[in-house]
Amino acid sequence: MTTTDTTSAAGILRLGNSFCDAKALLTAVELGLFTVLREGPAGPEEIRDRLGLHGRGLSDWLGLLTELGLLERRDGRYRNGPGADGFLVGGDPSYIGGFLQRTNHNLYPAWARLAEGLRTGKPQSGSSFEAVLNEPAILGRFVASMDALTRVLGPQLIAAYDGWPRYRSVLDVGGCKGSLIAQIVAAHPRLAGGVFDLPQMEPFFDELAAERGLEGKATFHGGDFFTDPLPAADIVIIGHVLHDWDAEQRRALVDKAFQSVRPGGVLLVYDRMLDRASSRVENLVISLDMLLVTDGGSEYGVAELRENALAAGFTGVEDRTLGEYDTLVVCTKP
Repeated sequence: MTTTDTTSAAGILRLGNSFCDAKALLTAVELGLFTVLREGPAGPEEIRDRLGLHGRGLSDWLGLLTELGLLERRDGRYRNGPGADGFLVGGDPSYIGGFLQRTNHNLYPAWARLAEGLRTGKPQSGSSFEAVLNEPAILGRFVASMDALTRVLGPQLIAAYDGWPRYRSVLDVGGCKGSLIAQIVAAHPRLAGGVFDLPQMEPFFDELAAERGLEGKATFHGGDFFTDPLPAADIVIIGHVLHDWDAEQRRALVDKAFQSVRPGGVLLVYDRMLDRASSRVENLVISLDMLLVTDGGSEYGVAELRENALAAGFTGVEDRTLGEYDTLVVCTKP
């Protein structure tokens, strides 16, 4: 829920200019400021030299980041605040800057065309996902953004579902480079992992598999989940995928997942669903993201997913909170 006071002119003006705070943060991530300051506190002149900046506006930018709590200033020198040092230093396992890089390059410009999106109902990102797949640099940013999310959500999902020990195999549909599967099989080594995604993701999976020692523990399956069959598994996961598609496509993917889940197994779905009052503002923002970057996607409610799961043949459907913003739905196959 927003804490901005929208009953006063000053509060409304502040809300209207809050994009400035966001752009200050996104620029710091783009320039690598927090990574540089991990090496030690630095004054404005050192920061200017190390980042290759002009100098004009630098002190104001650093001052704003300090007021936002992202930096700390002592004796004229700046260092990372706790959050920035924990999550915005490149190369750290907890780094979430990949998602912010995608926000900066893709979502931020698209939101400038929100009015056009609302008038036409068409995406405003300027390129289709097929174009993203054919541009290695852009695809790399997309993969990094998905990786940033799973670094946060992976441990939460592992803790939220207690049925892992009952099964032998798990498949992540739309699992990108395999970060989630890597976390799951590390926590539950008896599980054989699988990732199903477009063939262009396989080199990223291979790189992660070599880093994490996943050979023999996880397998990549290339294909299109609308046209190709999904591999069978005891646990099938569809996370942050259904919201990319319209209601009819979401129903079709749940039907296909039912065929993939082995008898007695489960389908785990998580998304920024719209049922929780505590996260409604954040999740409505994500739903508008889907307007701006997909052809028909949006967030949705648990009721829609429950209806689709029961119609597909699942007999048990339970929902629970997952982290700050997501909802996890567990669908059991008889």
